[in-house]
Amino acid sequence: MSAQPKDIRVDDRHPDVEDTLETVRRGLAAKPKRLPSRLFYDERGSALFEAICEQPEYYLTRTEIAIMREHAGDIADTLGPDVRLVEYGSGSGIKTRMLLEHLRAPVAYVPVEISRTALMESVADLATRFPSVPMQPVCADFTQPLRLPVATRSPRRTAIYFPGSTIGNFETKDAVRILRQMRAEMSDGGGIIVGVDLKKDAAEIEAAYNDAAGVTRDFTLNMLVRLNREIGADFDIDGFRHRARYNAMAGRIETDLVSTKRQDVHVGHDTFAFREDEAMHVEYSCKYSLDDFAQMAHKAGLSVEKVWMDEARRFSVQYLVRATPVA
Repeated sequence: MSAQPKDIRVDDRHPDVEDTLETVRRGLAAKPKRLPSRLFYDERGSALFEAICEQPEYYLTRTEIAIMREHAGDIADTLGPDVRLVEYGSGSGIKTRMLLEHLRAPVAYVPVEISRTALMESVADLATRFPSVPMQPVCADFTQPLRLPVATRSPRRTAIYFPGSTIGNFETKDAVRILRQMRAEMSDGGGIIVGVDLKKDAAEIEAAYNDAAGVTRDFTLNMLVRLNREIGADFDIDGFRHRARYNAMAGRIETDLVSTKRQDVHVGHDTFAFREDEAMHVEYSCKYSLDDFAQMAHKAGLSVEKVWMDEARRFSVQYLVRATPVA
C-alpha cells in the first residue's frame, strides 16, 4: 500500500461492525434473501474488482477509459475552472487522473469510497501526481447523504463524478434517490458526470459478468469470506456458487449467490435456513438506452446536457444538470 501523504486527513465515516451485522440480518430475513453490493468492497474485494476490469470479457472499463482518453478535455471544458470535484466510489482513480489532468485550477478533489484501503491508495497516487490539488478523502457509504468537507477556497461549482456504470447497480427507485442526493450536493450551476452502460447484444453483456478466469466468481464469493471474518458469520463458501444472468425484459444483469445444498447460516444468535438452489440476490447491473436514462434522470430533477460515447455506442459518459423548471 502507498504511504499516506502527511498533509491529507481522512474524514472516516465507514460503517461499523454493528451496522454491517444489522444489514446482514435484515437481508437474510428478507424474502427473497438479498445483501447489498457495497458489502463486496473490503481490501480483497476492491483488488478483485480491479482484476475484473482487466478481463478480456469486461468491456466496460476499457470502453469508458477510451472515451475519457478522447473526451476528457471536452468534459473538463464543460465543467470550467475552479471546480470542486466530488467522486462517488473512487476506486483506483485511473479515469479521475485523466479528468484532473485537464481541469483548470480545481479547488479540491473529494473522493468518497467505502474501502479505506482503496481510498488511501488512490489518494496517495493522485496527491503525488497533482500536488497543487487539495485532496479531501471521505471514507463513507456514498448511498447515504454526505456532509462534504469545507474547501479551502470557494469553488465556482461543485461537480459530482460517478464513473464505472455504478449507477446501474441500483434499482430504478434507488438510482433516482441517489441522483436526487447528488443534485442536492452539487452547487447551483454544478453538474453530474456519470458513466452509463448501454443496451447491446445480450451474450456480450452476460459474458462480462461470467469471465472465463473466474475472477467475478471469486469477487462475488468474497462477500461471504468478508462477512465470516468481520461479523462472525459461518457461511460455507464451498456451499454457494456465483450466478449472473441477463434479464432482457428488465434490461439488467442479475447476480446471485446460489446455495448448492440445504444448509443453515448463523449470524450472531440468529439462524437462517437456505434451501438447495435458493438464490440470494447480491447485485443488479442495469443497462440503458439513451432515452431510458434521460427519463430516469428527469425523475430526479435532472436533464442530460451532453453525452460522449464510443463509436460502437456500447458505453456512454453523460453530463447532467438541474432541469429547467416548467413555467
